[in-house]
Amino acid sequence: MIFSVWIPLLVPFLAVPAARRLAEALPPRPAAWLLAAAATGLAACSTAALGLIALAGALRLPFFASLENLTAPLDALPAWLAIPAAAVAAGLVAVSGGALVRTARRHLAELRAARGQLGPGAGELAVLRDARPDAYALPGRPGRIVVTTGMLRALEPAEREALFAHERAHLAGRHHLFLAAAELAGHCHPSLRSLRAPLAFALERTADEYAAGAVGDRRLAARAIGRAALASRAAAPGQARPRAVLAATAGPVPRRVAALLDRRPAPRLPRSHGARLIAAVLLGCLCVSAASAIEAAADLHGGIEIAQGEAGR
Repeated sequence: MIFSVWIPLLVPFLAVPAARRLAEALPPRPAAWLLAAAATGLAACSTAALGLIALAGALRLPFFASLENLTAPLDALPAWLAIPAAAVAAGLVAVSGGALVRTARRHLAELRAARGQLGPGAGELAVLRDARPDAYALPGRPGRIVVTTGMLRALEPAEREALFAHERAHLAGRHHLFLAAAELAGHCHPSLRSLRAPLAFALERTADEYAAGAVGDRRLAARAIGRAALASRAAAPGQARPRAVLAATAGPVPRRVAALLDRRPAPRLPRSHGARLIAAVLLGCLCVSAASAIEAAADLHGGIEIAQGEAGR
């Protein structure tokens, strides 16, 4: 455990740049799954490592040692390192846990407030009387496509259908869960915060491609997204939408429009040697992080058994 427990805390600094580079070489939907899985897996491993460090240090204290019936000092970490490292690790876990709870509560409160503004109708489309152009996918049971009267006036009928198809893709794919996972993972390790922006872009690109397929015209989808973004950004600032929702006007819209106008089909898998190397590095990082966390847990368990005098039984 002395060495293996630190690996999950260091691996994200190498894995995150690899994940971002690989996501750029993938089609939008696989890129979104890759980034969400990488963020969740690395966050789980780093949090587990902090928990093991905190536990190893706590078991050196007489009170906690008596709870586990330890008859000998626990040697999972050196004595000079165990207590300070455990204090820092416990503090980081507490701070991360508090941030996770606050973020989750804020998201739920914003979603409840947004749903409270909607009318009693049970349809998929909810129209708000607001001159400021805006549209977004509001998750829930049922999910709703929220659009303002200002946005409806800013688009032509065919463009509205493309916009609704975009937001419908967010609801059908439960994209808000991907985004929430990345944001929560960022509270567990600082390097994981940089995955939220490329993940949001991949999710918007996924919805863009769905909208283009739904209306059967990539240029129409690109025009709808571009006009919606221009209209929303030219309007005066209004009430902010919930952070947990996705909208067609979010993110780097010029890049998304350019991708829609590019008719070349995206490869299903990266074919270049560089992309394959990056994929191997990322997969290796995830495996090493998980294996190190498991090894550290096994070492700590074995150390506890030895300290309890049970190893020879």
